[in-house]
Amino acid sequence: MKVLLIKDVKGLGKTGEVKEVKDGYGKNFLIGKGFARHATNDVIKKHAAGERRKADNEVKEIEELKKLQERLEKIKVIIHKKLGNTGHLFGSVTKEEIADALKAQHDIEIDKKHINHKEAIKMVGEHNLDFKLGHALHGTLHIEVVGD
Repeated sequence: MKVLLIKDVKGLGKTGEVKEVKDGYGKNFLIGKGFARHATNDVIKKHAAGERRKADNEVKEIEELKKLQERLEKIKVIIHKKLGNTGHLFGSVTKEEIADALKAQHDIEIDKKHINHKEAIKMVGEHNLDFKLGHALHGTLHIEVVGD
C-alpha cells in the first residue's frame, strides 16, 4: 500500500513523501492516526497544489515584512515618561509602552514579544531597538524618550 505522509513519522519519512508500507500498518496506524493518506493520484495532486499555495503565501508574507522593515527604519517613535528630580526616568520604558506608542503614532501593530531589546531603557534620549519580524527578518526602530 502506498501512503502520502502528511506528518513526519520517525523511522519512516518526512511530510510530503510517498512511501510503500504494509496494509495493516498503513490503514490502522498511519491513516487511522492522521499521519498519512492513501496515495492516490488525486490526493498527491491536491497535496502538491497545497504546497504551492503555501510557498506563494510565504513569498507574499516575506514581501510584506520587507516593506514593514523599510517603514520601521524611516520612522521615529516618541515616548513621554515622567522624570524624577535627578533627571532620570521613574522606572523604565517597557516593551508594551513601545508597542502602544508605535500603534498610536504610526498605526503599525507589532506584538511586544517581537521587540528584541536586552537592556532596559532608563535614560532620556534616542535609542535603537531591534524587532524580530519573522522569516529571519529583523527591523530597527528609532525611539526617542522625552521627559515630562
